[in-house]
Amino acid sequence: MAMGSPFGCHRVLSPAGVLPQPAWQLDNRASLWDNEIRIEVEALNVDAASFTQIRQQVGDDPQQLAEVVQGIVAQRGKLHNPVTGSGGMLIGRVAEIGVALRETSPLHPGQRIATLVSLSLTPLHIERVRAVHLAQDQLEIDGHAILFESGLHAVLPDDLPDRVSLAILDVAGAPAQTARLVQPGDTVLVIGGGGKSGTLCTCEARRRAGPQGVVMGASPFEADCQRMRALGWVDHVLQVDATDAVALAEAVSAVTQGRMADVVINCVNRPHTEMGAILCAKQRGRVYFFSMATSFTAAALGAEGVGKDIDMLVGNGYARGHAEHALNMLREFPPLRRLFEATYAG
Repeated sequence: MAMGSPFGCHRVLSPAGVLPQPAWQLDNRASLWDNEIRIEVEALNVDAASFTQIRQQVGDDPQQLAEVVQGIVAQRGKLHNPVTGSGGMLIGRVAEIGVALRETSPLHPGQRIATLVSLSLTPLHIERVRAVHLAQDQLEIDGHAILFESGLHAVLPDDLPDRVSLAILDVAGAPAQTARLVQPGDTVLVIGGGGKSGTLCTCEARRRAGPQGVVMGASPFEADCQRMRALGWVDHVLQVDATDAVALAEAVSAVTQGRMADVVINCVNRPHTEMGAILCAKQRGRVYFFSMATSFTAAALGAEGVGKDIDMLVGNGYARGHAEHALNMLREFPPLRRLFEATYAG
């Protein structure tokens, strides 16, 4: 064919003049431009906010859930949930490399990889859904996807089960950003600390804050609270719903003697938790909104409304070296690996 935009703009069908992520519809045909890579897709890890929204829409019927996902992809040429605005990521096998990339790309046909860019910007075609794993937010499919020249990827490791790698790499940005944010001696709150990304963040926060630091984990669910206690990385487990901002702030105030948190990491996959995170941060504290359920308008105006002078970070899922960082955590922390293998490898 010809050279396309390194960012994939040539695949945008509508509206004209935008990048693939905000676009409404992409061209998902299998034929390659010279600077693209085609992937035979094996599995999708749907973003937690998106998967939760779809389950709320159709219930726990795997067939109906698969039909919703297929419907989104058929309409938009990508898995870009129109309600949550989020996507996910995939694993698959390199099928073909465009002629302009064959000498420069580190990949080769047949290699199994995970994409580290959102499915909300990845041209995707689904031929069929082979299985739906409700507890893991994952679907096994037959289909193809297109990776742009600028697209990030990771070669799947040999020492971890595929579905574990898929789950970890989907949230790899969270522990990497936590490592940047948390300093020795910090007081840290992880909202949603018993979930997938939250568990990685509590582990990383414990490592970075050190013995003089304080790590708190919050969740309204007893199972999550039990998991946090069993893993032992948090000093205080708070069984509080983060949508009740005042209740969460009161719980944090009680265990910190009113000092609140230096760093708040929000991993909750449901909306309306912005103010809970903001109220729990001390003045000049830092709040990292990893969840794609976050309304950044609500966060910005809400912080102003309660007089909080804090630094708020958008949940950028990418940090240099984040894939290897997250995978190495499973190798370094046996309890973490046992948990993820029990949850995702089965």
